[in-house]
Amino acid sequence: MSEEILINITPQETRVANVENGVLTEVCIERRAKKTLIGNVYLGNVVRVLPGMDAAFVDVGEDRAAFLHASDIAGAASIDDNGEKSHKPIRELLRENQSILVQVIKNPLGSKGARLTSNLTVPSRYLVYMPGDDSVGVSAKIEDQEERERLRRIVERLKESEESENGFIVRTAAEGVNEEILAGEVVFLKKLWASIQTRISAAKPCDLVYADLPLVKRTLRDLVGVSVERIRIDSRETFVSARDFSEEYLPEILDCIEHYPGERPIFDLYGVEDEIQKALERKVQLKSGGHLVFDQTESMTTIDVNTGAFVGHRNLEETIFKTNLEAAQALCRQLRLRNLGGIVIIDFIDMTVDEHKRQVMRAMEKALDMDHAKTQVCAVSSLGLVEMTRKRTRESLEQTLCSECPTCSGRGLLRTAETVCYEISREIIRQVRQFDVKSLTVVAAPDVVEMFLDEQSDYFAELESFVDKPIRLQAESMYNRDQYDVVIV
Repeated sequence: MSEEILINITPQETRVANVENGVLTEVCIERRAKKTLIGNVYLGNVVRVLPGMDAAFVDVGEDRAAFLHASDIAGAASIDDNGEKSHKPIRELLRENQSILVQVIKNPLGSKGARLTSNLTVPSRYLVYMPGDDSVGVSAKIEDQEERERLRRIVERLKESEESENGFIVRTAAEGVNEEILAGEVVFLKKLWASIQTRISAAKPCDLVYADLPLVKRTLRDLVGVSVERIRIDSRETFVSARDFSEEYLPEILDCIEHYPGERPIFDLYGVEDEIQKALERKVQLKSGGHLVFDQTESMTTIDVNTGAFVGHRNLEETIFKTNLEAAQALCRQLRLRNLGGIVIIDFIDMTVDEHKRQVMRAMEKALDMDHAKTQVCAVSSLGLVEMTRKRTRESLEQTLCSECPTCSGRGLLRTAETVCYEISREIIRQVRQFDVKSLTVVAAPDVVEMFLDEQSDYFAELESFVDKPIRLQAESMYNRDQYDVVIV
């Protein structure tokens, strides 16, 4: 698989696109006015302890207080006699106005503040340093058992030689890396943690003591794997900075980094802009003629699979199977591209053959293996639905680029002009019966007024006769269809 990373830089915004085999699979956008908080370490101040939620709100100097659950506090977790995980109640762990060292694990989303943990981690290219934890772990995505054991032995040996009391996690990118490189990472992480501790000792409550790398450098550190052939950057200044960073920390990817000097925008060159626009649409067309329908709500995302214009060639079951098979791969790509997280419910077209169900699920699991976010998928339910979760750490593409429609308040629906006419009629009758009215003026949207004067003209005449009061209609172009006023004279 060939993979390219495109980096588009403008004064107010940095955009990173991941293109696999010529197809856009992931987009990450970071704006100067709204940078990510994930990975940042703060000396927080506990502002409120909530025993009913077993959590606390912590002030880290942002607009909204951040959320810290008891299970995310270092040293709070334990395993009981039955082998089940538990944790101490929040009252035993924190008190109000207490200072606590915390790290952001989820950005603020909507009206919710950031999610915190006090189990700190400091990542590098191949390792994650865990202060206060003595264990050594290996990424589950490294499947070769011999390689897992080799890496574990190397890191444990380096940990002992450095007399480190803290733990490490071996990242997926470390697969095949030799001991010398890992030794350099261990030394680097220890020095970095020592510098953080120096800043912590001088920090005041709500101070930022460590900020993760900016998006471009974070991309080089976390996303660039062996399959990446090119990293193209359209800014000379950022290109030089990325080269310098790679020369010091990631020399193995130095040859992949290129400057793109072309006049045509780099995202236009690869069709990325068009794909981003399509990712904001509700319907996604499949090559066969079928389509997917995405509905994103606050609690979950639902995906409906339809055959659409695809009629197949052999029989109905074969048509359904081919549509579902194509949909399984397409929706996994869309989950990454749209950065949809939380609970996802997929309504595949009902299949009667069990082998077809198994093949669709295998195709879906294979496609999700490419996803950097953690996912968990359940089998097809008795209703033909597939339930899954995808770890949510930052806003979706839609939440980043769009805002709620002020006309429909995010419902996506408006009452018909006819419905609004009848509502106005009921309001007129209510006002006439309640007050001493000489005449009335209805101020409404142009299409509502037009409905009264055209299709509903007979009804309007009956209404005026029924209330026995003159009614004047006034069109207001600034009103949306749902808005109206009944003015008493």
